[in-house]
Amino acid sequence: MPRRKSEDANIRKLTKSGNGSIGLTLPIELVRELGWREKQKVVVKRVRGGVMIRDWKK
Repeated sequence: MPRRKSEDANIRKLTKSGNGSIGLTLPIELVRELGWREKQKVVVKRVRGGVMIRDWKK
């Protein structure tokens, strides 16, 4: 599979899971920069013009 052009690096597709939910793959560089780990809890909130994903706080 060829690599994407640098201007297309942030273009992603939504994928449908078997149970009806929708998934999105985030760039690994972004995940590493945020310090997120596998199976970490996050909060997804709808905001004006898009969505906001934040770390889950107790």
